[in-house]
Amino acid sequence: MSSTNTLSAGFTDPVNQAQRAFRRVLTALSRPGLRQSIGSPVSGIGLQPAMAHLLLTLTDDDTPVWWQHQDAITTQWLRFHTSASTTNVMNEATFGVITAAATMPALDSFPPGSGASPEFSTTLLIEVPSLDDGPLIEWRGPGILDTHGARIAGLPATFWTQWQANHAMFPQGVDVLFCCQDQVIGLPRTTRVRRLEGV
Repeated sequence: MSSTNTLSAGFTDPVNQAQRAFRRVLTALSRPGLRQSIGSPVSGIGLQPAMAHLLLTLTDDDTPVWWQHQDAITTQWLRFHTSASTTNVMNEATFGVITAAATMPALDSFPPGSGASPEFSTTLLIEVPSLDDGPLIEWRGPGILDTHGARIAGLPATFWTQWQANHAMFPQGVDVLFCCQDQVIGLPRTTRVRRLEGV
């Protein structure tokens, strides 16, 4: 049996599922903190449903992916379905896949884009254990009416300090999509944060 035949499925209805997921990603990034449900489980790979559907939707042959924990089955699955290549160099990544948030690299390890082309930055897709149980962080900025309180669990202790530095680089900087099971929350570089607990 060929390796192609043993790969896990992607979208069952590629056009409609990709379009629906892409609209929800846009909503997540334009309305920071607003949860979006993206995708059902994909069997045979070690990714939560939201992460799998984000990768199927966002990547292609022009978007190198850096994996925190590279797995041959998963990288082959993604390459088969979207033609996305894998890079071992963080500075070359269009997308960074983080599956162990507590030990993720520093945000400034990834390219923030340039002053002339801030769009050439990395988008980090970060799986977290919960969107409800972390320290209370106040979010402000475009797409947020007044303030939003977020409780993302499982991040490094320095993550929000790093985020403040990332935001200060605007228009450069990385963007983040937090994934937990089938849920996604967007954190674009335009969002300011302030820790309200444990200061």
